[in-house]
Amino acid sequence: MQDLTLVMAQFDPLVGDIPGNAERAIEAVREARIEHGADIVVFPELFLTGYPPEDLLLRPSMETRLREARARMAAKVARDVLVIIGYPGRREGQTYNLAGLLYNGEWLDEYAKQALPNYQVFDEQRYFSAGTEPLVIEHKGAKLGILICEDVWKTEPVRLACEAGAEILITLNSSPYHQDKPAERLELLRERAAEAKRPLVYVNQVGGQDELVFDGGSACVDANGQLQVQAPHWQVGLMPVQFLREQNGWVPQSGECEPLPEPEESLYCALVTGVRDYVNKSGFKGVVIGLSGGIDSALTLAIAVDALGPERVHAVMMPYHYTADISRADAAEQAKLLGVGYEVMPIAPMVESFMDTLAESFAGTERDTTEENLQSRCRGVLLMAISNKKGLMVLTTGNKSEMAVGYATLYGDMVGGYNALKDVYKTWVYRLARWRNDQEPAIPERVIERPPSAELAPDQQDSDSLPGYDTLDAILVRYIEGDMSAEAIIEAGFAREDVYQVVKLVDRCEYKRRQAPVGVRVTPRGFGRDRRYPIVNGWQPGE
Repeated sequence: MQDLTLVMAQFDPLVGDIPGNAERAIEAVREARIEHGADIVVFPELFLTGYPPEDLLLRPSMETRLREARARMAAKVARDVLVIIGYPGRREGQTYNLAGLLYNGEWLDEYAKQALPNYQVFDEQRYFSAGTEPLVIEHKGAKLGILICEDVWKTEPVRLACEAGAEILITLNSSPYHQDKPAERLELLRERAAEAKRPLVYVNQVGGQDELVFDGGSACVDANGQLQVQAPHWQVGLMPVQFLREQNGWVPQSGECEPLPEPEESLYCALVTGVRDYVNKSGFKGVVIGLSGGIDSALTLAIAVDALGPERVHAVMMPYHYTADISRADAAEQAKLLGVGYEVMPIAPMVESFMDTLAESFAGTERDTTEENLQSRCRGVLLMAISNKKGLMVLTTGNKSEMAVGYATLYGDMVGGYNALKDVYKTWVYRLARWRNDQEPAIPERVIERPPSAELAPDQQDSDSLPGYDTLDAILVRYIEGDMSAEAIIEAGFAREDVYQVVKLVDRCEYKRRQAPVGVRVTPRGFGRDRRYPIVNGWQPGE
C-alpha cells in the first residue's frame, strides 16, 4: 500500500526579510525530513516575503532578492522532498502571487493565484494579476492540485484543479484572524472538500504583522469533509499528515487534532501574539504602560507580561488630585502581582506649571475638558520621555468603544507605539479580564468590579457622558461592522437619543483615529486598513 507524508509548516515569517525567511524554510525542510520523514513540505502564502508585503512589492530589487533566495534554497534544501512555498514573482511583465514547487535542487513549476481578494484588509488587486490556469503535479504517485488562500473560498479554482486531475488539494494561506474566524474557516474547508470529493490540506501562517494577526490552525479534511488533522492555533511548528492510497483514492489518516480555542482564549492569544511580534520585530527592549488602576490598563499590563515577560514590562502610575486612593492601591497591587517594574510619578507639579503659564491666555474662560486633557497630556509626555530614554515602546490602553466615540485625548492617553485593545470593545475587555483571572490571578478583582472612570474630574464616571457599555457596544457593532444607518439601528430597538449621539461621535472623531497608534485587529472591521472614511465630509446620519 502506498503512503505519503505531507508536513504542514506553520511558521511566522518576517515581512521583507527574504534571506531570513528562506533560511527558515531550509531549516524547516531539514527538520521535517528528519523528524517526520516528509515527502512534501508545504509553507504558507507569500512566505518568502512575509504577508502582507504591501508596497515592498513595488521595490525594483524585489525580484532580484527573490531570485537569490530561491537559488539558495535550490542549493541547500534537503533532497527527495517536494517543497511548496509561496512568493511573489514578475512574469512576462505582470506580478503574480505564486506557489513555487522545488524538488531535488530544481524549481519545477509555479502556480499563480486566481482569486485576488480586494475587501476588508485585502488589497491584492493593487499588486497582482490573476492567474487563469490550474496546476496539478504528480509526486510519488499522488496528483497534487495547488491553490492559494482565496482560491479555496471560491468554487471555480477548486473545480479547475479537480478537472485537471487533482487527487489531493493543497492550499497555501495567509489568512488573518478575527473573532469567529477559526470556526468559519474550518466550516468552509469541510464544505469545499465535500463538494470536490477530494481531501484538502490547508496551511496557514501564524504571528503578528502590524495590525494583522494570524492564528495558524493549519488543517487537513478528508474527501467527506471530516477533519483529520488540526495544528494548534497560535503556535509555530511542523504538523505531519499521513496519506494512504486506498481503493477510493488518497485518504488522510486521523492524526493530532487540536480543538478550537474558546472565544475568550482565542481573542486573548491574538492580543498577546500581536503585541509580542510588534515589539520584538520592531526591535524594542520592552514596553512601558501608564497604569491607572482602571480595567483597560490592567488588562493591557497582563497582555504585555504574557507577551514579553515581566522583566520587559515597566508600569508607571501618574496620579493627580482626582486619582482615587483605591486606584493607586490597585495599580501597585497588580504591578507586584505580575512582577513588573513599577514607579509612581505625581503629575500635579507639571499640570500646575502649565496652568500658570496658560493663566493669561485662559483668563475669562470657564473650566472645561481643556484642563482634563492637560492632565492626560502631561502623562503622555512622561511616558514618551521614558520610551526615548530606555528604548521601551509605549503601549496605549484605549479600547475600541472609546476610540469609536473619541473618548481619548490626542497627544495624551493616545500617545504611544501600539495599542493592544484598539479593536476590543469594552464589554469584551471585561470578559477577557475575567477569563485571564480564571487562568491565574493577574488583575485585582476590585479593578474589574468598580465603575469605569477616566478620573480627570471629581467623581467622574464614563456613564456621565456615554450610554452604558452594553448599549454603546451594541450600537457600535451595528454601525461600524454592520454599516447600518442610524434609523436602521433605531428600528432594531435602540433609543433614538442614544443612537444619534453615538453615530455623530463616531463620525466626528475620525480625525482622532487617524492619529492613533496601530493596534491588533481582531474584529471583522477594525479601525485601520479595512475601514476608510473621509475625515472632512458633509455626510449626515439618518437613513
